[in-house]
Amino acid sequence: MDDSYRRIPLWSNVSPEDWEDWHWQLRNRIYTVDQLRQVISLTPDEEEACAKKQGRLVMAIPPYWAALMDREDPKCPIRQQGVPRMEEFSIGPHDMRDPCGEDTDMPVPGLVHRYPDRVLFLVTEQCAMYCRHCTRRRLVGENHGLMSAYEGTFEYLRKHTEVRDVLISGGDPLMMTDVRLGQVLARLREIPHLEFIRIGSRTPVTMPQRVTPEFCEVLKKYKPIWMSLHFCHPKEVSPRVKQAMDMLAESGVPLGSQTVLLKGVNDEPEIMKKLMHELLKARVRPYYIYQCDMAQGITHFRTAVNKGLEIMQALRGHTSGYAVPTYVVDGPGGGGKIPLSPNYVVSTKEGVVTLRNFEGKIYTYYEPGAGAPEMIPAMAGAGKNGNGHKANGNGLHLGEPIPDYIP
Repeated sequence: MDDSYRRIPLWSNVSPEDWEDWHWQLRNRIYTVDQLRQVISLTPDEEEACAKKQGRLVMAIPPYWAALMDREDPKCPIRQQGVPRMEEFSIGPHDMRDPCGEDTDMPVPGLVHRYPDRVLFLVTEQCAMYCRHCTRRRLVGENHGLMSAYEGTFEYLRKHTEVRDVLISGGDPLMMTDVRLGQVLARLREIPHLEFIRIGSRTPVTMPQRVTPEFCEVLKKYKPIWMSLHFCHPKEVSPRVKQAMDMLAESGVPLGSQTVLLKGVNDEPEIMKKLMHELLKARVRPYYIYQCDMAQGITHFRTAVNKGLEIMQALRGHTSGYAVPTYVVDGPGGGGKIPLSPNYVVSTKEGVVTLRNFEGKIYTYYEPGAGAPEMIPAMAGAGKNGNGHKANGNGLHLGEPIPDYIP
């Protein structure tokens, strides 16, 4: 076991048994400036932000996550996601309290029903760590009574037979005990038209000690359960996290990752590619890259949309297809996920589709019913630079009708 955490005075005498106990990790989360000073060298900005009690999302950092932070570098990607900064107190002109419009699509407390056949079930407001880029910061870290609102949700789901897919989220469902989470899963499994149950959690990343054999037995009992995880940087895929991913995968749980595009954390193509590769090596399928939402106090994390498109262009065709997630913007105000992609369609006319590949070369695809090739104006400039039709070894343009006999 890695005991490098002992280099930090705050935990120099902690036993490996305590360190690996997720209850100990929760009890010993960093809440105060004084605790944080024993882990990192605080900048004046961090010092001021951590000392402020009002107007910001609560700070709570598990010892495991804190031990990953660079002591001296305030730009450390792990540190930026856990330590408050004064930018959080600046509200931009387009910032929204509920950027995804969840509250307006909530027929009963804690249940968001936006898409026709699936719902978001918010089971708790608590998280192991409160990420500084949290889009649901209006809700998490406080008590809004979600833990007592389950009966209304179960009744709604029993009545709405069109719902086949439930995503359990929060807060973070893994803040519940195994018994409590098992009770929720059991109630959902009693509803016959529910085909697909997912758990959305960041806890296996920020506090992997939560993934225990007992927890995995709960998932097996109510299988199949899918898990949507939340990774943002390659440093998060530590040996300890890989151990947790192995336990989940070997319990038969399909794993996917949702990544938020964050300025100064992962907004470089090579960093994002490295993250996707590390996830695949840990048996986690990259699922989404999210454009950072327009939530209040996180404008400093937001990039231009073009940055996301640049990253997607650096992934598509340049690495395994499994390593290429879908880039989405959650439509502000409740529009749902809108997929974005670099424009690979140059033009469409009279059944002729002109396409650009990952290298910028141009290719032609003829749709069924398109005119004969000789009736279609040829594209100029075909050649090695890719500015024309691509020919195969027989001199045929891709997409053209193939004759019965190829000389």
